[in-house]
Amino acid sequence: MPAAAPALDQLQRHLHTTRLLGSISSTLYYDQNTVMPAAGAAWRGEQLALLAAQLHERQSSATYADLVAAAEAELTADAPPQRRRNLQLLRLELDRQSCLDPALVTALARAQSHGNAVWQQARAANDFAAFAPALRQLIALRREQAGQLVAAEPVARSPWEILAQPFEPDISKTRLQELFAPLSAELPGLLEQVAAAPAPRQPAPFDLPEALQESLCAELLDGWGYDGRRCQRSRSAHPFSCTVGPEDFRITTRVVRGQPLSAFLATAHEWGHSLYEQGLPRSDDHFFPWPLGEATSMGVHESQSLFWECRVARSRAFAERWHPRFHQGLGSDPWGGVQGFWRSFNPLRPGLIRVEADELSYSLHIVLRFELELALLEQELPVEELPGQWNRRLKDLLGLVPPTDAEGCLQDIHWAEGLFGYFPSYALGHLISAQISEALEQEIGPIETLVAAGQEAALREWLARSLWPLGRSVNAEQLVQQVTGRPLGSDAFLTYLRAKVGQLVGEGG
Repeated sequence: MPAAAPALDQLQRHLHTTRLLGSISSTLYYDQNTVMPAAGAAWRGEQLALLAAQLHERQSSATYADLVAAAEAELTADAPPQRRRNLQLLRLELDRQSCLDPALVTALARAQSHGNAVWQQARAANDFAAFAPALRQLIALRREQAGQLVAAEPVARSPWEILAQPFEPDISKTRLQELFAPLSAELPGLLEQVAAAPAPRQPAPFDLPEALQESLCAELLDGWGYDGRRCQRSRSAHPFSCTVGPEDFRITTRVVRGQPLSAFLATAHEWGHSLYEQGLPRSDDHFFPWPLGEATSMGVHESQSLFWECRVARSRAFAERWHPRFHQGLGSDPWGGVQGFWRSFNPLRPGLIRVEADELSYSLHIVLRFELELALLEQELPVEELPGQWNRRLKDLLGLVPPTDAEGCLQDIHWAEGLFGYFPSYALGHLISAQISEALEQEIGPIETLVAAGQEAALREWLARSLWPLGRSVNAEQLVQQVTGRPLGSDAFLTYLRAKVGQLVGEGG
């Protein structure tokens, strides 16, 4: 590679420092959600607000704008395409950041930290009224942010679409509705098919000892490439993955009373996120700290976590391998054998909690949140009506009514941090995962066969070769087209679900 141009060199140093500040913010966020005492929330909000202001200044200052412009001016006809793409992405983000009022950036950071703290208390106390003012403030601030960002958008977008761009570049409400319509049309029928089948034997209620759950989660991670020199697992109120630095990857899980498999599946899910982060391109001058070294989108991110949770950890082959470990650790077999154990990983019955949802109802949980976000941000739905709207729409979609708001509209952390536009990425992740899985199987063989042989490393190697290195060289739909050879759609996911329902229902109790 030819020597870097002077302006490009200066720009890279500027981006490196920006990354350092961002990683400090990520570290504080991780601490806030794992070990920080509740009384530290106000001071943590001040810390995060200060860093947010500094990051915004670095990404919108005249000095930074001059660096980007100078690097663009140095582009030659034979410049590598990676350099052009990096500068294109930097220019887009610069234009967006330049539209934002620094006072709004600071206010948002404070409101997010406050919302997080209030949500944790309100959820524990089942007190939506205590959370409502924080949510109302976040909605107002995000609307203001969308209004400021309008001028930087390359195409006309609604407020919700503008807020969704950082999570899912180039997404639109129309495209989401096209992708989600087949799910809303077919998933209720599949749920009815399962409900009409003879009920399988259910184990009596039991809990796995917390120490056993921790041990099984650690064993799972060790088998899937966990490296204690670069990775850390902790506990939090809501499971998440967090990258602190190029060689510092964190995940969290939680033990849920009455949900003996929850921590295990959450570990598989969050480790899928972390594997993707660890596999992003960072070893070349074009990547770290440049945009090309970042995740393609949150939809692609979720496709990786859902791949490991659903296609691997919920598979029949995986259940056959792990049933003896659970049986031995518990000292009994409440599942009555491998078949019952596999069914416990795939209950296929509607539930109230998104992160505990089966693969049939999960996407309907996302449709609910997508519709409510649009109502809150663009259709003037009053915040105080959110619990009632949540309950009514959930009954329409899944036939369930939450007995408490803690099991309803207070269950997710996203709105407490103003992350409007994020939820659809979860359903997109299911669609992408299914289509990617078909491409993987065409090349290296059935996932079930590989998992039965304990060859999860072969799955990691394929993803590391075919998907993870793409970074932000493409958007999510372009990635799917490139990896699978066809546009993103819902067919692969629905085909997968039909086959799974056929297996589970066809085998009876």
